[in-house]
Amino acid sequence: MTVRVQESDFDVGAELDRLTSSNRRIGGLAVFVGLVRELHVREGYHRDRIDALTLEHYPGMTEAALEEIEAEAHRRWPLEATVIVHRYGRLEPGDRIVLVAVGSPHREAAFEACEFLVDWLKTKAPFWKLEDTPKGEKWVGAHAGDDRAAARWVKK
Repeated sequence: MTVRVQESDFDVGAELDRLTSSNRRIGGLAVFVGLVRELHVREGYHRDRIDALTLEHYPGMTEAALEEIEAEAHRRWPLEATVIVHRYGRLEPGDRIVLVAVGSPHREAAFEACEFLVDWLKTKAPFWKLEDTPKGEKWVGAHAGDDRAAARWVKK
């Protein structure tokens, strides 16, 4: 299990090599890479162009929250390895924001756990997003679609 919150970019290939190189029990690897998009899109409509996205966080608190989310995935699925790398600071369209990679003996667990991690990161990770648009800066609030996606994983 690996969680990192960093300002610098990451190398997806190098991260995946580290995740799998010493573990021959991994039969399936699911990967998600989130990027800064140029247009803010919600409900199918293009809204403002995004010139930059600034992510802020509280060091220590953020890592602890990500580690708990990662631990929950390990409790729910038979996982061999996970990595979460989340960036902060000023990012421009096309820049990588987050990497979530999950290794499991079987693909189904890897796919499900990866989707769970991404859904919960979107709603439970303590990051604050400030969009820089041609109309000025604006803080990004929570989105109902993200909440609905995360709600699928709540144990009843």
